Amino acid sequence: MRQAVGADWVFASDEDLGPYRDSFSPVWDTQHERLASAAVAPADVAQVSSIVRIAGRLGIPLFPISTGKNFGYGGPSPNVHGSVIVDLKRMDKVLEVDEARAFALVEPGVSYFDLYRAIEERGLRLMIDCPDPGWGSPIGNSLERGIGYTMGAFRDHFGASCGMEVVLPDGEVMRTGMGALPGAKTWQEYRYGFGPDPAGLFAQGNFGIVTKMGFRLYPRPDHYRTALVTVPRRRDFVKLVEQCNILSDAMLCGEPVYASPLMALMGNPAFAALATKKGGASDAALDAAASEAGLPSWQVDLQFFGPEATTRANFEHARERILSAIPTATVIAGEDFPLPATREQLANVAQPYRSSIRRHGALGVPSLGIWKIVREDGHLGFFPMLARAGEEVFRMQRVMGDALHEFDQLPRYFNAASAPLHWHPHAFQMVFAPPVRRADPAFNAMVDTAMRRAVEVAAEHGWGDYRAAPIYQDAVSDTYSFNNHALRRFHETLKDAIDPAGIIAPGRGGIWPQRFRKR
Repeated sequence: MRQAVGADWVFASDEDLGPYRDSFSPVWDTQHERLASAAVAPADVAQVSSIVRIAGRLGIPLFPISTGKNFGYGGPSPNVHGSVIVDLKRMDKVLEVDEARAFALVEPGVSYFDLYRAIEERGLRLMIDCPDPGWGSPIGNSLERGIGYTMGAFRDHFGASCGMEVVLPDGEVMRTGMGALPGAKTWQEYRYGFGPDPAGLFAQGNFGIVTKMGFRLYPRPDHYRTALVTVPRRRDFVKLVEQCNILSDAMLCGEPVYASPLMALMGNPAFAALATKKGGASDAALDAAASEAGLPSWQVDLQFFGPEATTRANFEHARERILSAIPTATVIAGEDFPLPATREQLANVAQPYRSSIRRHGALGVPSLGIWKIVREDGHLGFFPMLARAGEEVFRMQRVMGDALHEFDQLPRYFNAASAPLHWHPHAFQMVFAPPVRRADPAFNAMVDTAMRRAVEVAAEHGWGDYRAAPIYQDAVSDTYSFNNHALRRFHETLKDAIDPAGIIAPGRGGIWPQRFRKR
């Protein structure tokens, strides 16, 4: 490895390997922690190929990472203890940004900050869609199927990708889509090319190491407008979601940001007991609590992008549609201003109401502001997918709340005021992010048990996790079990054919090569 990349770029001491541990791990310093034996940082595609060929000859498991931290999902830790991390941080070039055709081509070491700066320094009228926080890599985040905050077509980061270059397990370099046609100019415009499209195999997969990737970018709109909709009764949420789904699917608004003002009452023991009651509280009881507190039951922040006249028309359309369906709703006009936003506008301090929007992400400006949510020594991430329907949200509140009721040391993430996330353009997610305590192994063991319980119960009700840390990937993979795990068996067949030595990220996504399989 040192001969391939230079001695300075191979890390093997305990001190050097510290950054390659999962800082948020609930199994820190236990026999279950997955630790790398070394890390290697190649500078280009040729060096990646050399590393892969060396690993193939010697049977060394590799675990590629880009430049982000992946906190809450395992950090940079591998699935197999003793793997060599392939750290792609030195491959940090923004290779192309095309304003007229609205795309970028980047390497894995490029962060959202880097791409944003490249666009701003050139004065291009383009907007990125970025996750929290901005130090992540567009390639790394999209390959984990990360999600953002602007318009639906761009919030799904892997869905907005177009064309990739991959080093395969034998060291060969392959390009997907139109990149396979020498001389093609449409690599970042038509993702499919000809024949089967293998690009999806590299998202949460272990069939190669992605070294370049293209992304569609959002032509920066002229104007941004916000509004707040509140509804008084609990069951109004069902119709509110239906109307917002229509607005979102018709691309008339950006991400709808749902919340319940009743969450502010969770510090009140009487309301907390009601909201976390086993079997769920009655609608009447919750409506009475809202009325007594003088609060609406639900709210949604709406966002509109486009020419100023269009944003105004879309807002008026949304208001008429929602009030027609829910006459008791209240619709409040928020801020509206030309883009790009000023620093004050990014801070979101001038709304005439309390807003749930994180304005930096909503306007494609990467930041580290999300760090303020981190408690204790970190947290885990479980974000099950559920249907975009109010009734399904109520069902998950009850089912998951009851299932996790015994873990009374943890925050009650699932309660009658828990709101869904509309990050993905066509589905909801809910949040379970229990904290970890580095110096409290007993607490962490309880958290680990709660996580596994959450995965199991959610799957029993048709709610699957979309992303997981290596220590939970087998448990999540086990839940996708249709027809005796036909999907996993298909992946394993491909893995054994493409990577017979089983060297590229064995175990990632629950896909194990033959030599590592235990079943």
